[in-house]
Amino acid sequence: MTQTATLPANFGEFLGNAASVEQLRTAIAAGRLPNALILTGPAGAGKYTLALMLAMAIECERQPRDLWSNGQSLASFCGVCSNCTRIASAIDLEAQVEAAVAAREELRETDKKETRVLIQPHPDVLILPPDPPQLLIKLGQVRTLIQRANYLPSEAPRKIFILTSASLMKEAANSLLKVLEEPPAYAHLILLAENAGELLPTIRSRCALVRLGALPVEELEMFLADRRSEVPPRQRNLIARLSQGAAGKALSFDLNAYMEARNDALLLLRNAASDPDHTALFKMTETYRAGAEGQQKTTALLRCLTLLLEDLLLLGAGTPELVRNTDLRAELEKLAQVLHFDWIEQASRGLDQVYSGMRRNLLRSLSLDAFAAQLTTAAR
Repeated sequence: MTQTATLPANFGEFLGNAASVEQLRTAIAAGRLPNALILTGPAGAGKYTLALMLAMAIECERQPRDLWSNGQSLASFCGVCSNCTRIASAIDLEAQVEAAVAAREELRETDKKETRVLIQPHPDVLILPPDPPQLLIKLGQVRTLIQRANYLPSEAPRKIFILTSASLMKEAANSLLKVLEEPPAYAHLILLAENAGELLPTIRSRCALVRLGALPVEELEMFLADRRSEVPPRQRNLIARLSQGAAGKALSFDLNAYMEARNDALLLLRNAASDPDHTALFKMTETYRAGAEGQQKTTALLRCLTLLLEDLLLLGAGTPELVRNTDLRAELEKLAQVLHFDWIEQASRGLDQVYSGMRRNLLRSLSLDAFAAQLTTAAR
């Protein structure tokens, strides 16, 4: 089950990381928000949601303020003015990107190649998501950002640019450096990344950094009990653990889809731990064909395998209370007795190679076949 994306009605409804959020609100209220900002945190931590809320607080026509207990003024937003409502309309980023891609498909072939996916819910707010199908932030997108940053805001106090996956920049990254180093006084660039270390040092040095940390399992369970009351308590605990401290991921977590992908990931581990059955492995990887569906299945498989490998490490380190796949505890303990640290380390390197191959558009089924064979060979 997935939930439709919705924007919190106010900052008080943003779950977790209160100190970081208050710091940002204080900076906006005082007019001291950095022109270049990196928001980091795990997938689903709320980076994109918070970026939109910050944009609304900056651009809100009414500029409401809350008072903190020490008398400090905190920026907020009304949520009903023209600026707020237009910015909030971009909360369902996936739907916005799908609409932009569909519109691009209607263009002539020559125009398609030059047209990049850009989301602009407001004349002074521009959102740069990874451009399908390669899912990279392209040079053309960054060039559009630079060009528009040279013009004064037309309807709002500031211009705001949000890069939703800043780590997915290649040649475009260097083009961004100049505007990050000397951004116009009226512009704010907000870069979102799961790990700031994935960004170029020259980008990190030009931006202020705000980290959104993981939430405790107990807090996520309470959140799920309130927002997804139809989920049984036992499943709520499992979802909270698998969400890795991210409220957004917990809210939209599809447990059935996860279980399906995890079964394939377990097949890889079981084959590595026993006599390998390559026939079963190849039947599994045959289903990971090219196209969007194949990419989604592959990504889900790799994420499940990553979590399972981490659980094996946790068991090996004597910290079973931190295991995420708690419903597999007994089987994971057996696997941990066979698949030791050196094997897990090699498997992790193999995972990195598969991810790298996906970024270079290598055939996914072949990459998985090679990875599966590598695992079974390493276990001998």
